[in-house]
Amino acid sequence: MLPGLLAAYAPVDDVERAFRQRFVRLLESTPAPFDRGQFIPGHVTASAFILSPAGDALLLIRHPTLGRWLQPGGHVEPGDADVLEAARREAEEEVGLRGLPLAARAPGLFDLDIHPIPARGAEPGHEHFDVRFLFQSPTESFQCGHETRQGAWTPLAELETRMNSDSAARIQAKLKR
Repeated sequence: MLPGLLAAYAPVDDVERAFRQRFVRLLESTPAPFDRGQFIPGHVTASAFILSPAGDALLLIRHPTLGRWLQPGGHVEPGDADVLEAARREAEEEVGLRGLPLAARAPGLFDLDIHPIPARGAEPGHEHFDVRFLFQSPTESFQCGHETRQGAWTPLAELETRMNSDSAARIQAKLKR
């Protein structure tokens, strides 16, 4: 599924074009691109950007380890059928929203990102090759999971400030279109 999604994806800028090329290389040249134990250069993860019912806010969580506001997401697990289902599972685990539909304005991949993960314990530094989908929630109600202590609907105009990440401006611009 991921090779087809990457082929159909239209990057918005040179940064995303480079990310897509690196994703393709990862899939072609590494033995287990979805295995969280593959550290060189890294592995695929999946994220869920969740739009409010009105489409004017995103649901963000306060990451328990990093202490930063981010979208729900995480590792692709062996039981996940594909990266889309991994993103849906993460949304369910982290904010209690089950079976989210893709947003009509982004029926495939919404964004690609590659970001460094620092070494922790026995785990060496590596990269997360993050595949991102845009979902539309039918409700503003959500329930933080056991690993997620805090969540909040963030107005689109405040994303860049609240997320404070390299990709936040790109996400904000995509959502304004």
